[in-house]
Amino acid sequence: MIAAPHTSNWDFPIALAVMFAYKMNLNWLGKDALFRWPFGGFFKWLGGIPINRSKPGDVVAQSIKAFKDKVKMVMVIAPEGTRKKARYWKTGFYHIANGADIPIVMGFLDYIRKVGGIGPSFMPTGNIDIDMKSIQEFYATITGKFPEKSVPAMIAPRDT
Repeated sequence: MIAAPHTSNWDFPIALAVMFAYKMNLNWLGKDALFRWPFGGFFKWLGGIPINRSKPGDVVAQSIKAFKDKVKMVMVIAPEGTRKKARYWKTGFYHIANGADIPIVMGFLDYIRKVGGIGPSFMPTGNIDIDMKSIQEFYATITGKFPEKSVPAMIAPRDT
């Protein structure tokens, strides 16, 4: 599940409240520093999975394996990767879904309308450029807490 936009420290506790309202058990990826004492056990209890962000390709492979090993799992990923202004979305969420053959679900917090929830879902086609167009359309009207920090649903240009 995509968690976007991600522009504030408030996104996490509000998303947890939405999760509890939907009675969902979610897993989420967080930088390994979050999982140190004294809150590490609590964050793991909330579904957190610590990651070492210095090895991003390994995170994708480990996540795909986790989906193949579990019967049922929902993993929430903030593709912006940070609350700070960035230029592009990271593509790990897409490669995880495509590699694990699972749908991409669009979750959101819209601070302008004061609503959060779950949007549409789709199976990735393997063509990230085409699939990102659907994602861009959905998130075009969603506003984060700090709109100036929002990153449009765009990925970095690649050599073809």
